[in-house]
Amino acid sequence: MSALLEVRDIHTAYGEARVLFGVSLEIAAGECVCLLGRNGVGKTTTIRSIMGLNPPSRGEILWRGKAITGWAPHRVARLGLGFVPEDRRIFAELTAWENLDVARRVSGRSGPWTIEAVCELFPKLAELRERQGGFLSGGEQQMLTIARTLMLNPELLLLDEPSEGRAEAAGPHDPTGRAGRRLFALALRPGVCSGKRRGSLFGASGSAAKRRRAAQQAARTLGRRLPCRS
Repeated sequence: MSALLEVRDIHTAYGEARVLFGVSLEIAAGECVCLLGRNGVGKTTTIRSIMGLNPPSRGEILWRGKAITGWAPHRVARLGLGFVPEDRRIFAELTAWENLDVARRVSGRSGPWTIEAVCELFPKLAELRERQGGFLSGGEQQMLTIARTLMLNPELLLLDEPSEGRAEAAGPHDPTGRAGRRLFALALRPGVCSGKRRGSLFGASGSAAKRRRAAQQAARTLGRRLPCRS
């Protein structure tokens, strides 16, 4: 399979604090990939570098073979990359339905994910449609931010700590609890995520075999929890 997203030897820093040192990865069409590691090793920074929020100082990021290194986040999003941030970033004063409707209005992309479709994935959202985002619990906000990103009908979905609030959100998580909130995931659009699933290690601790099994289990779990739509 040819790579949909390629990250080549990127180096990223926050001011004088260097975080990423030559990170490379590839995501092919149909893949569900999880990157696992302890806090502070650069999982979030990797996503932020891809999305243009913290552009790398060295290296290259390619989307379908085209260099997008340093592009503004809105340009990256319009290419078809959806980002679910760790801190959710919902509109607190808008209702759940209005949060979803904003995504529908600005998407500019057609696809299977509509308000009805995301409410089918997260039935709780239908009950909460008139509640303001600021009055939702952590798990409910997690459901909303994943649903809002799906409303953009992205080709590639990037999730930062998707297990946050998992007890309520019933979203993708590691059932053993070992990956927990250290999970960083890249998952292809659910409409075509029935292909290969794999886990990768990112500064994780423990034996190589145990780390590999944990990452692969997280990838398999995420792939099961995001249903296919066509």
